Amino acid sequence: MTVKITHFAHGTTTDNEEKKSSGWNDVELSDLGISQSKELKSKILEKWGEVKFDVIITSDLKRGIDSAQIAWGNDGVEILNDKRMRECNYGDYNGELSEIVEPMQERMITDRFPNGESYEDVKERIQDFLNYLKENFDGKHVALVGHKAPQLALDHILKGWTWEECFEKDWRKSKKWEAGWEYELN
Repeated sequence: MTVKITHFAHGTTTDNEEKKSSGWNDVELSDLGISQSKELKSKILEKWGEVKFDVIITSDLKRGIDSAQIAWGNDGVEILNDKRMRECNYGDYNGELSEIVEPMQERMITDRFPNGESYEDVKERIQDFLNYLKENFDGKHVALVGHKAPQLALDHILKGWTWEECFEKDWRKSKKWEAGWEYELN
């Protein structure tokens, strides 16, 4: 059996609009982010047709929770929050300008942000989360609403990409947003 995973990026936040990297700061969706979340189901329908999720899991940060609630809150599908799905903890750099934080990210694969995490730390908690999915949702279709670092960790773990490939192929660099990215957990 496998767990089918579809990962969705949370909607645009007020920090995104101010060109800040939130990290573990708990920020609000912007008006644009609210609109994006409202439109997500129609974008999914355009891309894949009718899709049924068995459960939706977000990080425990407000931007993930709110994106999921706006998109699926009236569908009767259980929405769970899990701290392991959080963005990378940029430590002293949480909420700093993206022009400062983003160039640092690719250097923080094994080194930790001051008072924060490395991308290997994120990978470790995402691997733990994937073990949880396998134990509890085998044979199910799970929607994840999350952040950059957990999605890159999914690419690293489930697609076998190097961290360098993960950063190079990240949709945020090319601005090629999609209505979800699919993964399989065997």
